[in-house]
Amino acid sequence: MQVFDKIISDRGSRYAVSGGTATSREEAAALLAQLKRNKRFAKATHNTWAAILSGEPVKDDDGEAGAGALMLQMLERAGLVDHVVIVTRWYGGKHLGGDRFRHVADAVRLYLRETGLGDQSA
Repeated sequence: MQVFDKIISDRGSRYAVSGGTATSREEAAALLAQLKRNKRFAKATHNTWAAILSGEPVKDDDGEAGAGALMLQMLERAGLVDHVVIVTRWYGGKHLGGDRFRHVADAVRLYLRETGLGDQSA
């Protein structure tokens, strides 16, 4: 699993992005559990994730409504399959409105760029 921590900060909210190879929901759940073994990530407000596993699109907003769908769309465009991407947010006390979607997209783009996976224009 690769983790890029403290990548975005806005009005007190902080973001990280992580990911790794998975071919099933069970493997995706195992990656999320591995991430949450780090107490800091376990206490995060949201650990939103998305993946295309064996051709099936799956996502979990983890309370960040709409974020998983955005991530899934980006992964589909990038052609990234059998790989889970997790965007973590620690809520900073102020609502970000639509900016939260920009931050999620920026986090996924950073992950694709830094790992060299998929089509980075997504």
